[in-house]
Amino acid sequence: MPVIETERLILRKMKANDASDMYEYARDREVTKFLTWNPHPDARYTRDYLEYLGSRYRVGDFFDWAITLRENGKMIGTCGFTSFDFANNAGEVGYVLNPQYRGQGLVPEALRAVMKFGFDTLNLHRAEAKFIEGNDASLRVMEKVGMKFEGIRRGGMLIKGEYRNIGVCAVLRDEFYAK
Repeated sequence: MPVIETERLILRKMKANDASDMYEYARDREVTKFLTWNPHPDARYTRDYLEYLGSRYRVGDFFDWAITLRENGKMIGTCGFTSFDFANNAGEVGYVLNPQYRGQGLVPEALRAVMKFGFDTLNLHRAEAKFIEGNDASLRVMEKVGMKFEGIRRGGMLIKGEYRNIGVCAVLRDEFYAK
């Protein structure tokens, strides 16, 4: 799992000692409102989750990074690939950010770096992202990194007991590098 550096961020493996920083935002219902997972019930749950991710990194096919601030190393979110369609050289990206750091362009900065890794290192042809309808902030992030809105999958996912409409955006390698 490579470390990726940007102007303001260092993207690296998540570690068990990130539990306090992750729990800070992962316990917040507003943060998880438009995500597929529920708020973390306690700090131990977060630590157990991060320990589990260590095993995923060891397998070598898991590319989800901790977003950390270059200035102090604080973990403020995650960004990476949530799934792959290897037959079609495509990957789905996802991200989450501590709300204290929103509005600073940090997620687009991280996402561009992750997509560049996908295109250059994993030889992807397409990167896509999904959002729950109503999550306009996430859609704006996708548009900022060059993704195009492709449509809504009505009732496309069962999330927290409710069928939700899912928006899909994507960018092809050539489009990404043309910008």
